[in-house]
Amino acid sequence: MSVRLLTLNALVPRAGGVYNVGLGFLFGMSTWVTFFGGIIAFKTLPRQQFGALQHKTFPIYFKLSSALTAGLLAYWTWTHPDVQSYPLDPRVADTAQAWALGSVLVDQAVNLLVIGPMTSHTMFQRHKLEKEEGKSYNEPGVSDKMKALNKKFGMLHGISSLLNLGAVLGLLAHSLWVGSYGVV
Repeated sequence: MSVRLLTLNALVPRAGGVYNVGLGFLFGMSTWVTFFGGIIAFKTLPRQQFGALQHKTFPIYFKLSSALTAGLLAYWTWTHPDVQSYPLDPRVADTAQAWALGSVLVDQAVNLLVIGPMTSHTMFQRHKLEKEEGKSYNEPGVSDKMKALNKKFGMLHGISSLLNLGAVLGLLAHSLWVGSYGVV
């Protein structure tokens, strides 16, 4: 029977282990934000406070998600030569995994840089108009301007939600692959 001694060198994390921790953190964070945290906040907070919370937390979530995904994608590409040899062929398993990570990165970066700021701007325009009109956005008899803001907000919120769901599904696919076949 072989005994493995604990040495200082054995305590240094290996890259595959760090990759798994990063992926686990990213998938867990994305799952929590998408399916639990937002729903709890929506049911608990008054609407305008909920919007203010989302305005503050989502940029952090999208930044962290984008940064972690970029790191995972870079490591995956670096350690899987087939990605570099066949970057445009998703039939190659390692390349398909890089594409999954790339789609997560694009989804979250678009939310961070484009859709998120547009959604927040529209939300705050709606809050301001509610104060001016003395009516909530969904009361009967709101102005045409409010109706237009409602439509714009709904569209932007829908796009943001779909992008985020796409990111979660991409992470799920990649996590299942890594769980089945490992990092390297």
